[in-house]
Amino acid sequence: MTTSRRNFLKGAAVAGGLTTFGFGYSHTAQQLLRGAWAGDKPAHPISGKAPSPEFTVDPETGELKANPDQYMAYTMCEGCTTMCGVRVRIDKKENQILRVTGNPYHMLSIDEHIPYSTPVKESFVSLSRFREQGLTGRSTACGRGNAVLSKITDPNRVRVPLKRIGPRGSGQWAPISPEQLLQEVVEGGDLFGEGHVDGLRAIRDLQTPIDPENPEFGPRANQLAVMSWFKNGRLGFAARFAKQSFGTVNFTGHSAYCGMSMRAGYAALLGNWKQQPHLKPDFANAEFLLFIGTAPGNAGKPFKRQGQQIAKARSSGNTKYVVVDPVLNNSDSMAAGENSRWVPIKPNTDGALVMGMIRWILENQRYDETFLRQPNADAAKAAGEVSWSNASHLVVVESDHPLEGQFLRASDLQLFSGDAAKSPFVVIDQQSGKPVNQQESGPAELFYQGRLTLADGSKVKVKTSLSLLREEAEKQTLEEYAADCGVPVSTIEELAREFTAHGKRSAADCHGGTMGSNGFYTAYAIVMLNALVGNINAKGGTSAGGGHFREIAPGPRYNLKKFPGMVKARGVGLGRQGFPYEKSSEYKRKVAAGQNPYPARAPWYSLSSAVASEFLTSAINGYPYPLKALILWSSNPLYGVAGLRQQVQTKLADPATLPLIVSIDPFINETNTYADYIVPDSVLYESWGWSSVWSNLTKVSTARWPVIEPAQVKDQNGTPVCMEWFFIEVGKRLGLPGFGNNAIQAASGEIHPLNRPEDFYLRAAANAAFDGSIVPDAEMEELELTGVERLMDDLKSVLKADEWKKAAYLYARGGRFEDLSRAYQGDALARRYNHTVQIYDEKLATTRNSMSGKRYIGTPTWIKPSLADGTTLESQFPASAWPYKVISTKSPYMSSHTTGIQKLQQFHPSNAILMHTDDAAKIGIESGDKIRVITPGGIIKGPALVRDGIRPGVLGIEHGFGHRELGARRHRIGDQFTQPSTLAGMGVNINDLGFADPLREGASVLADWVVGSAARQGLPARVEPA
Repeated sequence: MTTSRRNFLKGAAVAGGLTTFGFGYSHTAQQLLRGAWAGDKPAHPISGKAPSPEFTVDPETGELKANPDQYMAYTMCEGCTTMCGVRVRIDKKENQILRVTGNPYHMLSIDEHIPYSTPVKESFVSLSRFREQGLTGRSTACGRGNAVLSKITDPNRVRVPLKRIGPRGSGQWAPISPEQLLQEVVEGGDLFGEGHVDGLRAIRDLQTPIDPENPEFGPRANQLAVMSWFKNGRLGFAARFAKQSFGTVNFTGHSAYCGMSMRAGYAALLGNWKQQPHLKPDFANAEFLLFIGTAPGNAGKPFKRQGQQIAKARSSGNTKYVVVDPVLNNSDSMAAGENSRWVPIKPNTDGALVMGMIRWILENQRYDETFLRQPNADAAKAAGEVSWSNASHLVVVESDHPLEGQFLRASDLQLFSGDAAKSPFVVIDQQSGKPVNQQESGPAELFYQGRLTLADGSKVKVKTSLSLLREEAEKQTLEEYAADCGVPVSTIEELAREFTAHGKRSAADCHGGTMGSNGFYTAYAIVMLNALVGNINAKGGTSAGGGHFREIAPGPRYNLKKFPGMVKARGVGLGRQGFPYEKSSEYKRKVAAGQNPYPARAPWYSLSSAVASEFLTSAINGYPYPLKALILWSSNPLYGVAGLRQQVQTKLADPATLPLIVSIDPFINETNTYADYIVPDSVLYESWGWSSVWSNLTKVSTARWPVIEPAQVKDQNGTPVCMEWFFIEVGKRLGLPGFGNNAIQAASGEIHPLNRPEDFYLRAAANAAFDGSIVPDAEMEELELTGVERLMDDLKSVLKADEWKKAAYLYARGGRFEDLSRAYQGDALARRYNHTVQIYDEKLATTRNSMSGKRYIGTPTWIKPSLADGTTLESQFPASAWPYKVISTKSPYMSSHTTGIQKLQQFHPSNAILMHTDDAAKIGIESGDKIRVITPGGIIKGPALVRDGIRPGVLGIEHGFGHRELGARRHRIGDQFTQPSTLAGMGVNINDLGFADPLREGASVLADWVVGSAARQGLPARVEPA
């Protein structure tokens, strides 16, 4: 090759119009043209300027020699929401992280994690060439995990408390001391020269009602809302402050604008609306996998692990899978041959496809009859099943009867003499053909329909749950379902046939792709496929997770869930969630006045546990009530909720609407740019925490601990300012229970303090160490190798003499993990979901939509995208005017967590708008041309990426770009100005296209009409050249 490297780089920058290369790789190119090529002499002839190895292993003997200048800490990554266990390589002298790789003890970072009893030194050896262990047992971190650590040293990171000194949103801040921050937030006053602002002390009133005419709204303490992040190991601490100590009901995570529709679908299937457990496939043993609304390799949880498992399974030839998605993504590959398949579908029509499959499965009797016939746990066990369902349970379907929509109770037929509220249900016994107490029956009839005589002599019409599901599936023909979803009848039949051809070793999975305005029923239908083949708790089927050790819990050593004086928050939440509209004073007043109580002023989501996407619009509308203060912890809803920014940003900029906004965050984002105060927080490997994982078959408790010294400011006592510090100090100033010197109760009865984060999290470690079989004491050598020796003083001062070495044993391994050998019991999972699977969900079926007054349907059904009262979206935004549908996609590299990380954005600096070749040709567009996308709520402009791998009529926009903050905008802090990054602001944000529900009054966002999850998929749009 005669072309010089320099000329090659010049050519690569222009070939095919690849301006991305020239822009993103400019720094890399400069580095390539220096170094050895420019005459610099590297420190090492092979490794160049790379740091010296953290340890060496003799390939013949396996002897390990550690580098005395470094240590390898096992902790948790936060490059996405998967939360993998990692090992972090640290320069002791510089307090600097050099590299991040995988933790071989952790199931998300290695194919088969090593036994937990393995000494730490041997865990290092297992990664080496000794006996080629490093090839068979590679433990890795993904690209995000390695690159995201640059957030620790990001020049735009907030390291000191900030107070706004200009109008809200003006980007003008003054650094203040931690003590001033606490004084002003707690006590309030004329803080900004704009008039008096109530502090948290004035707001924390647990006695006075917000509105005496609506006492169900609860006390004034509810006028504080705390919007938080995800379950990253610290969420429980924030909830402790908000709900159990301050006493507000308004505490929420981000689920409502992440994957809440999926969670709600599983809540219906598993009969647990409060906790919303969910199932994930047993990837290692499944023979057929159906992914709808999720894409392993691009998205889903656990992101990295399931991608590894899918790649291994399809390579071995033992597993086939199908991805149903409007966009062809990384999940399908020519290299996989016949083992993978892409089925392009119209956005938001997955429910039609699946209900077509369900119809075919029921008509052709391809369901697991043995499983479905078992009406209780004992019958299931006798039949050799590992789960059971209510498929045979009888439902009252008599129109206008008081029991309509409810299960027929055994007490209704005098088949049960105990407390009627605890009565079992009724089935038709298969052997006798008679109605019997469900708990006393063996296999039962699946499709009974008839009339039964109640104890009072009246008769009611009843049908089994499975009969009702069949009726819903038969509402349309396969041809009609195919027309709705754009998938041929033959493909629907093929998918149904294949899904039912593997016994219990088929599994259906879904996630954020269901986040449309019909997302709940879509998700319920998808996950119902798992019930029809009886795969719950089965090897190769689906798992509700292996759980975790009792760390942040009422544990064996300390109770970290309850404490003396703990408050039980009460009242209706801002999202009007978890409370029936029919119990509200508004409803009762309308009925008393002889009015139709429907519609309510805005939707009430009584089935949901938290609806974060409604918090800000509800506060601005003053319904159910306004807020006086908002605390944001690593929360950015104005970026993450489709359409929210357009609805609320002007009002948030006005302190008269929401008087006090405090953000706890290491960065300035699109939401906290409107804050009054910003509290710095720890980042990644500076934090404490205890988390579990998605899709685990065994118990997992992953430890987070400060493996390096936190970079943010410290208070007068030397404690780093962070989320935990803020809540502790506020709690102490207010005299709240659960903080200060009398906060944590030991199992032995004594009370311990909570004055620092260590007081909480180290005791959680002791709980995990003593849960079940007690772990051994850590060896001093292990603490030195892993850097846990940094915690020695805290371990000894916080924990008891018999606890600290055992807690150290956990930190030296990055948590506590059950061995893989505990995952299975024969052909069943060892850790199981031991509750009735709901073919029909009674709670759903007896709940009314607060806007229309109509009851919801109790089984999966095909519902077209809808507005809040069930009106179709199409009726307001017809395809004739809005011919395209916009959906979000995911990048395997970039996410909202990785904004501004140069290592990633050097090769993926921006997103584009995906468009089908035929659609582009119609308007004369080629890849790279600018197009304008218009929806009822917004307009964005960006480059088109024209390809065949997207369904015609669909526009795909990769999430994680299009930021206005997070380094994209200049801020003044004191007399200094931040330096904006061009990379941080590149691309477009799909959520800028979101819009309000046109049938609702005031500020609103388009949401699922049943559970309220924010709708970002299938937005109606049109497109034109820009």
